[in-house]
This record gives sequence, C-alpha cells and structure tokens, in this order.
Amino acid sequence: MIGKISGRLDWRGGDTVLIDVRGVGYVVHVSDRTLAALPGLGEAVSLYTELLVREDLLQLFGFPTMLEKEWHKLLMTVQGVGAKASMAILGTLGAEGVGRAITLGDQRAIQAAPGVGPKLAQRIILELKSKAGSVMAMGASLSVTAEVDDSVIEPLAPAPAKKSAKAPALQAGATRAAFAADALSALMNLGYGQGDAAQAVATVAGENPQADTAALIRAALKLLAPKA
Repeated sequence: MIGKISGRLDWRGGDTVLIDVRGVGYVVHVSDRTLAALPGLGEAVSLYTELLVREDLLQLFGFPTMLEKEWHKLLMTVQGVGAKASMAILGTLGAEGVGRAITLGDQRAIQAAPGVGPKLAQRIILELKSKAGSVMAMGASLSVTAEVDDSVIEPLAPAPAKKSAKAPALQAGATRAAFAADALSALMNLGYGQGDAAQAVATVAGENPQADTAALIRAALKLLAPKA
C-alpha cells in the first residue's frame, strides 16, 4: 500500500499531477482544491495517498492532510459514491466543510459538488451522520499537512536532528486528539448529541490548539448554550 508520496512536481493536468520520486513518476489524482494549493513545477511536494485497486486499473488519489484522506475513505463507503464523486465533494467543501455539512444535515452544501444529486447527498448524510463525530473529534491531530522535504529532489545525507524534532510534534498531536476525545465523551455524558458535541469540540480545538480537556469542555459548553 502506498500511503504517502514525496517528490518533485513534474506536471499538472486537470485533475492529476505527476510526481517524480527519484526517477520514478507517479500519476496522482487530486481534487481541484488540492491542485490549486500545490507549489510550482519543479518544486518539492508531499501528499498522503490512497490506492484504488480494480481488476483493470490502479489509481492513486492524493490528499494534503490525513483528515481529508479519512473523509475520502468514509465517503467511499456510501453506496453510489465512487472516487470521482468523493474527490468532487472534497474539492468543493474541503475536509472541514464536509464534516460540517454532514453533521448539520446540510444537503445543499453537498449537492454543490459536481455530479452529486439530491438523492445521493441525502444518502451521504443519513449514512455518515453517526460516524462524522469520531472523525471530527480527531480533526486536530489529522489536519497536519504532509511534510515537504527538499531532500526528495536531491539526495542528501540523513539529518538526525530533523528526525528527533518530529517526535515532540507527533506526541503533541496525539495528546490533542486525546483531549478532544475526552471532551467529546464528557459532553455526551452531559446529554448532548454526538453531532452537536463533536462540532463544538472541533471548533474550539481549531481555535485553541493548546487547550486541554477541561478548557475544551468549558469553551464547548459556551457554544452549545442556548442563545438568548
């Protein structure tokens, strides 16, 4: 399984790019949103990938964050949603937008994606609304952009200092995810619905990445409080 591609951007088309990884070119399908955010030709690029395997076809799909990749995988579990429709939805709404639309039952937002009709949009909301909360609760740890390393273009000696610097970042991401999960559980124990609670926790965590469980709960309760 190819989970990540790092190399030089050699070519870009309408919905695909060619990434050169030390002399081997990989064609990767990307959304319009991802394509627009990529660097110029010849520059280093890194994408998380999902490999689609069929009897007569192998296709790589690229995503700037693990959060977007997780949403792609979840969307693909809905009957009638193929890779093309999933990429269209993500390209139109982005990972956070997809989460909000499903949680709030915003069918029109999902229909805004090319090729997605009202029946399919309704099915997506019905089938994924109960699953959206768990993905949104992990949003802080999954939203990290794939790290771009120029050494994929010109072979360089390994840099131990760089590797050691990654551990604290990974540990911090895991801690933030644990805080968010604990806060979501606490809110649900207080009687709030999973969707509303997950949306509130994700919003607060995005605004204050350093917040611990207690801070997340306090801020989320303010968002969930009935408006006068």
